[in-house]
Amino acid sequence: MTLKNQQETASASTCPMLQFIDLIAGKWAIPILYRLIVMNRPVRFGELQRAVGTITQKELTRQLRAFEQRGLVRRTVYAEVPPRVEYQITALGSTLQQPLQQLAGWMERYGDQLNRSASSTGAARQGKAEFRG
Repeated sequence: MTLKNQQETASASTCPMLQFIDLIAGKWAIPILYRLIVMNRPVRFGELQRAVGTITQKELTRQLRAFEQRGLVRRTVYAEVPPRVEYQITALGSTLQQPLQQLAGWMERYGDQLNRSASSTGAARQGKAEFRG
């Protein structure tokens, strides 16, 4: 790896935007976080799974573990039979509410323009042969 590549890699790893994208990457990250923020109370796994939608148990578990490791979600296990586990957004996780609402607001405001752009781009492509190099 050249010095220039090392510098680019180092700056990319410290870029706040790339770090944020890494935090919320994945189809389910934002819906999970947003549901926990809105609910703002301890939630059992099954209730959270129903609230989020068609997410698999495996994927929800994976995301919750990642959020717990980063301090965004608190997992509480109760010594009961059967065991009871609850998840709740932490104070740190709650700070994501405003940025997520701003992203949703942007989408509400400009989403139709994205759809129009995609439609016109798709229509333009239909008239051209695709390059398959």
